[in-house]
Amino acid sequence: MSRPGNRTGPTMHDVAAAAGVSQATVSLVLNDASGTRFSEETRHRVQEAARQLGYRTNAHAKVLRDGVAGMIGFVGDFVATAPFAGKIIEGAQARAWEAGLLLLTVNTGGDKELEKSSLDMMLSYKVAGVVYAGMYHRQLEVPEALGEVPAVVLNSRDRSGRLPGIAPDEELGGYTATRRLLGAGHRRIAMINIGRPDDVALPAAAGRRAGYLRALAGAGIDADPRLQCDGGGEVPDGRAEMLRLMALDEPPTAVFCANDRTAWGAYQALESLGLRVPQDVSVIGFDNQETLAPNLRPGLTTLELPFVEMGRRAVELVLAGARSGAGRTELLACPLIERQSVAPPHPSPRSRRA
Repeated sequence: MSRPGNRTGPTMHDVAAAAGVSQATVSLVLNDASGTRFSEETRHRVQEAARQLGYRTNAHAKVLRDGVAGMIGFVGDFVATAPFAGKIIEGAQARAWEAGLLLLTVNTGGDKELEKSSLDMMLSYKVAGVVYAGMYHRQLEVPEALGEVPAVVLNSRDRSGRLPGIAPDEELGGYTATRRLLGAGHRRIAMINIGRPDDVALPAAAGRRAGYLRALAGAGIDADPRLQCDGGGEVPDGRAEMLRLMALDEPPTAVFCANDRTAWGAYQALESLGLRVPQDVSVIGFDNQETLAPNLRPGLTTLELPFVEMGRRAVELVLAGARSGAGRTELLACPLIERQSVAPPHPSPRSRRA
């Protein structure tokens, strides 16, 4: 008989006794061993006994047995602090948990020394793999150390092309946004971008513009360069470019803003001119930033970045053994979120103000 205080908690033997199965069965069920066949009733009985007893698996023993810990590393620059990109962590964490793993998350704030130390620590803990995330879609210099474990670049791309990636389908998003405006009857559609379309380091700017141009071409509309604006992706950019567009001899009846902050600036410019959204000018955004898009008046129709799905998919690739050398980027569609900022075109905004 063991003395009180000798044990720190219930053992696998206790779980086996409570479930009425062998200790080997408990081990196989709780460690989700491949190739084993148990009835759902047996699996449930073991899991329920472990839950009721408060049994915890021995992580150190798992490392010794399998060579990996029950964790997936997640390293991001500003992802955890971004007001909307935190959903990436939500999706990744949920998928890891479904596989019986924890997500070990580090937000580096762009500090390369902290990033290096974090990766060294994760690799020393024998994590099952690493998700390397960027706050926004761009090309990244990926640390060489990620070649040692299954690793996926999330919401960005590996500049070297070594690691697989998960990113939004920017071109399809731009196409969807412009098609929505075309479907409402608009033919003079402007675009305010979030950067220069020739900046290869910023796939979002190039992709969203390419989708805009593809939709116009598909509708038989020649793209007017005067309606295509470069911007910095912030509210003042949207305001300044919208004022410029509305000063044209033939102003647009609709505008596709390549992010929601730009759209907010466009709203401000139109209000300053005495024009209304969408009665005078329709506006569509991109991001579905929850602190902004639903709270504009009227609510902003926009494309949603599929952050939760992206986080889940990245973990799935890690679990499948994603390896260096398989550098294809998988693109996920951005769903259209309908609100009240799009309507059929009305007479020229200039004539409405007269």
